[in-house]
Amino acid sequence: MSGNAKDKKLAMRPFARSLPMQLLRAREALMQEFRPHLREHGLSEQQWRVLRALAEAGSMDINALGEMCQIHPASLSRMLPNLEGEGRIERRTSRQDQRYVIVSITAKGKSLFQRVAKESEQIYASIEQRIGSRELKTLYELLDKAIRVAPEQIESN
Repeated sequence: MSGNAKDKKLAMRPFARSLPMQLLRAREALMQEFRPHLREHGLSEQQWRVLRALAEAGSMDINALGEMCQIHPASLSRMLPNLEGEGRIERRTSRQDQRYVIVSITAKGKSLFQRVAKESEQIYASIEQRIGSRELKTLYELLDKAIRVAPEQIESN
């Protein structure tokens, strides 16, 4: 096989156009704006996701929480005792099935959530101003579509 034929067979889109890498770069660029403000409140990104999810849902079982927050169950299991020790969440076993752990946000956790959320919304407003309202709406729609169709693509292969 000649060098040219081999090169054509191995040809792939440039690394800079790799969709997963672009998504990672975009996430990292945006998180640079949120991290300092989370640190000011003594929160990691993952802890903030947990508090944010629980503030919206009230309580949920640990498996659903991990899935919603995109946190591996082992990581979540290591993180929850700290949040519980700080009085931000509470854990209890399910009355229906003792194998399930239910996680709830506490009043202290809700109070922290409200403070952090207010500042987060200011960051979101700044991002929206720079990107543009219409473009941001389109970005959300495209990301939602990518998430919706990705499993279909994987299953069909």
